[in-house]
Amino acid sequence: MESITVEKNGLLVTIQDLGREEYQQYGVSIGGAMDKLACRIGNILVGNHEDCAVIEFAVVGPRLKFQGNGYIAITGADCTPQLNGNTISMWKVIPFKEGDILKFGKNKSGRYTYIAIAGGINVPKILGSRSTSIRGKYGGMEGRLLRKGDQIAIGKVDSRKPLRLNGRKLMADCIPVYSNRQTIRFIWGPHEDFFDEYSKEVFTSTPYKVSRESDQMGYRLEGEKLRHQNTVDILSYYITPGAVQVPRNGCPILLMPHCGMSGGYTVIGTVIEADLPFAAQKKEGESIQFKPVTIEEAIEELKQQEHWIKLLSLNNYH
Repeated sequence: MESITVEKNGLLVTIQDLGREEYQQYGVSIGGAMDKLACRIGNILVGNHEDCAVIEFAVVGPRLKFQGNGYIAITGADCTPQLNGNTISMWKVIPFKEGDILKFGKNKSGRYTYIAIAGGINVPKILGSRSTSIRGKYGGMEGRLLRKGDQIAIGKVDSRKPLRLNGRKLMADCIPVYSNRQTIRFIWGPHEDFFDEYSKEVFTSTPYKVSRESDQMGYRLEGEKLRHQNTVDILSYYITPGAVQVPRNGCPILLMPHCGMSGGYTVIGTVIEADLPFAAQKKEGESIQFKPVTIEEAIEELKQQEHWIKLLSLNNYH
């Protein structure tokens, strides 16, 4: 059976898929890939179902050795991937052979990188998902980060699917761009009225920087503090990835896929689903410029993104 050996670990190297949306009602975090768009594209390129498990890492990549032959596609943040010492393209299907070594170099853009393997990664499903929950200590490889010496089993490729994988790639004008001053769109949240007009103007006109105190649960943002009009006290309520919470100190927190399912901070807005992958790719010190849109605009953007993904899955890429 084909497998992958971790010869050197990187930063936050885990096994992820699209998460556990069906268990939110029980208080279980959605989790999964931080950039679900890049994860889905990688799987589609190598002929997998969009929800197959992939390897995710942040900024610093691992060194992996392949046992067997197969295909990979690397998407998300550009960390200069190399196969046997030769630089390889991202957003493109690359064949590997027995004994090949995959490693990574300098991070050029983005935060999270994905390694999709034809056949997916064969680890047990926990609550319907193979994704790793570090805080919950379940899923993936024993609920932990991958480490040196780990042997990762690759799933079987569906023999009914054509294996015309070599050379598949995403067209250049379709490759996501991760830039420092990229605008992130949001809709106003349930507690918009808790903030004065000055604070709302600041939130939409002043860039915020991603703090070093950020993780897979949420990105703490640095910038001008937001002011509550009367009270900051609210009852705990349902929250979702993309929500921008504002605690008593006035410093926003952008919730990410591994956030909890309830919280007691005011929510000034929620990043639209189509833009959350781009927000997740912001590195420490990079800026986020928030832009308000209507619910109708948010729905239309998501429809367009999903239509594009459907075209990809129908092999409309060369």
